Parts: sequence; C-alpha cells; structure tokens
Amino acid sequence: GTSRWCCGRPIFHTRWNAFTRSSSHDPSEARGIKLLIVGYGKMGRMVEELAAAEGFEIAGRVDQGRDEWAGADVAIDFSTADALLSNFKQYTSRRLPAVIGTTGWNAHVDRLRAEAQKAGIGVVASGNFSIGVNVFQLVVAEAARLMTSQPQFGTWIHEIHHAAKPDAPSGTGLLLRDAMLAAGFKRTIDISSARAGMIPGTHTVGFDSASDTIELIHRARDRRGFASGALLAARWVQGRTGWFNMQDVLRT
Repeated sequence: GTSRWCCGRPIFHTRWNAFTRSSSHDPSEARGIKLLIVGYGKMGRMVEELAAAEGFEIAGRVDQGRDEWAGADVAIDFSTADALLSNFKQYTSRRLPAVIGTTGWNAHVDRLRAEAQKAGIGVVASGNFSIGVNVFQLVVAEAARLMTSQPQFGTWIHEIHHAAKPDAPSGTGLLLRDAMLAAGFKRTIDISSARAGMIPGTHTVGFDSASDTIELIHRARDRRGFASGALLAARWVQGRTGWFNMQDVLRT
C-alpha cells in the first residue's frame, strides 16, 4: 500500500509491510498497554499526566541520568535529536514500537527507516502530533494545490516557538512545506523562524500578490494536544509494522 509520512521527505511514499486494523478512541482499549516515556522533560511529563486517564500503564521513564529501560509495549520519545539516535538502537534491539515526536533528526531518517524495517517494528514519526495541526496540514496542502495555477502569488511559512526550542525551522514547518510540495506546488517557499518567550507554537502559511494576501494560521495554546495525539498514535501502532505518520493514524 501507500503511506504518507514526514520528517523532511515528501509525504507520499511507499509503505513497507504495513498491517492495518481499525483504531478507536476508547481509552479502555489502551488498558494493559505498558508505556515507556523517553525524554522526561515538559512533553514527557505531559504524556505521563494524560496517560493514566487514557488507561496506559507507565513502565518506565528514560532521561539523562535516568535509565529505566523496562519491558514495555510501546515507547513515546520526546527526547532530543542526538539522544534519539542512541534510543533508536534500544527500540530495534528490543523490537519495541515507537512514537517519535522528537524533531531535528531529518538527516538520519533514511538510516532509521532501514533499521526499523530490519527489526520489523512499527514507528509513528511526526513533526507534530496535534490533531489540529494535522487537519491544518490538509488545509494548507489544498490551498497550495489551488495556488499552483496562480503564479502571481508569492508564498511563505513563518513559525514561532518558545526560546528553549533548539531546532529551526520547526518540524511542523518542514511538515507543512513538504505537504505543499507533495500537492504540486513547485515555486519557492520561504521559511522563517523566531524564538521568544514561552510560545507553544504558531505557524503561518501565507500567499501574497500585488492585490491581496491570504494567511492560514494555527496557534497551539498548550502541549496537551501534542501529548494526546502521541498517546493516540501509541495505541494505534500496536500490532502494526511499518513507518507511519500522524496522517496514517487519523485516516484508519
């Protein structure tokens, strides 16, 4: 079959050996799923806060100075790009399905895909697990498709995040760019970034001509949407092998 995926690549790509089954939002379906939280910062703690209500059991927490690689059914990784390369060896050796929300590792995606394929594990990787952002991505892609025949419009993406976010452009900014390219938009897409304060994340996609301007904006209010989407993906990836993104999770 085909799969849509992200992380610096066109979102339309061939999926390997992917099993499909229906998914549900019923928290009771997650009961008994042992969750390993990798990266115990703000996102990791938010995942932990929501996991109990979704019926997950916390098997362990992994962070710098905290090495709780316990037996688990799935891992959610919100660590760092450098740490992910080490963490991924654990996922493949343990044949542990993983949900990866860490960004900034685009240069390594082909190697990690190959390692996951060899190990036969399921991976859901996305620059953004928010359901709202993934709907926004579809809206942006459709706008880009319509603009392919309107050369008078210049295009940009601007993203702004909190001052502590290290990577720029953001994973979501790259996700939106790739969605536009996959929709057939061939003109230059200028991407800019800003880091300030405590902003969870704002992404603006703009189209500008001599006569008018169109702006599509998504603003995150907090991190709960990202954590909730990651937990949904952790439940969904059970029993699947392949490399997926959040669009796959929402479509099946």
